[in-house]
Amino acid sequence: MENFKKITEQTSEYRHLEKMSVTEILRNINNEDITVPLAVERSIPKIEKLVSVIVEKMLAGGRLFYIGAGTSGRLAIVDASECPPTFGVPYGLVIGIIAGGNKAITQAVEFAEDSNEQGWIDLKEYEINEKDVVIGLAASGTTPYVISALNECRNNNIITGSISCNPNSPVSKAADFPIELIVGPEFVTGSTRMKSGTAQKLVLNMISTAVMIQLGRVEDNKMVNMQLTNIKLVDRAVIMLMDNLGIIDYDIAKELLLKHNSVKKAIDAVKMKA
Repeated sequence: MENFKKITEQTSEYRHLEKMSVTEILRNINNEDITVPLAVERSIPKIEKLVSVIVEKMLAGGRLFYIGAGTSGRLAIVDASECPPTFGVPYGLVIGIIAGGNKAITQAVEFAEDSNEQGWIDLKEYEINEKDVVIGLAASGTTPYVISALNECRNNNIITGSISCNPNSPVSKAADFPIELIVGPEFVTGSTRMKSGTAQKLVLNMISTAVMIQLGRVEDNKMVNMQLTNIKLVDRAVIMLMDNLGIIDYDIAKELLLKHNSVKKAIDAVKMKA
């Protein structure tokens, strides 16, 4: 692993960033970011295979785990935490785990990513089993915490995927369904919170959204199962009901929504009476 060539650590193609104007900095960052979706596009066939397996496992009662360190781990936490409010699934169906625990979400925990045991220990706290799928995130593809966790998953017949930004990385070799997003050197050398992080975020969005649509958590193009946790979402839900059921009066639609506390349940209730 020491001799593994990391594109993510290669020197930036831009020099003397401190001498650039603000406009130059912003335009150059944007020019680099534009390349990220193209790297993601090249990986769609592999993303599709991973999504299909996740759906199959979830329909059989399994869960989806993300595990990562640093920026990758924080992205994992974000995507997992947004699934319940967006799609109305229970907390614990999609789980994000970060090296160093909750403290690492906002603060760097020294050497947490270097452990060869803790990743599997953290997964075992959730009584992980063969029904589940674990996706390891590591921009470099070399994070011991993630690699060792995936290897132990394999030893226990648990399906694994990975998302990294270097070709033929160690984390890819530890995964049944590796996804490699080759975005090239970062604008600031080695700062994988930039293009690499963006690429991982895009793929996580694709995976969780595609899985939830396949599980029936979206109808037409609407989040009909979303949780009604604030005024904005209640208003959005009322408009969904009005659009779906042809209700003209906002207050009538809102009363119906609050009675059933769910767009989906309100629609089903009205259709059952029809």
